Amino acid sequence: MTENLPGLKEDVVTNIEEEVTEPPMFKVLLHNDNFTTKEFVVKILVSVFSKSLDEATQLMWAVHKNGVGVCGVYPFEIAETKVNIVTATARENGFPLQSTMEPE
Repeated sequence: MTENLPGLKEDVVTNIEEEVTEPPMFKVLLHNDNFTTKEFVVKILVSVFSKSLDEATQLMWAVHKNGVGVCGVYPFEIAETKVNIVTATARENGFPLQSTMEPE
């Protein structure tokens, strides 16, 4: 292997053991309020979280009934981006819809 590489010693062996760990995951939560329309919540769930219309409708009702619901679980940066998109889109449309994230 190394016979054609000048200056490289064959007796040098580099053994690198790297432990590969999964990034910490975060739940993105949607919170119920008395002002955001159900239709807007469904649109958010479809457009931001890639839910089907049926999944989005079921999750919207769960958030409405329970006060909060998990939209998805993502690595930190993705979760943070989704929370920011939900908040910005809600404000642009005049809704107080809140989205937060917490460690899984």
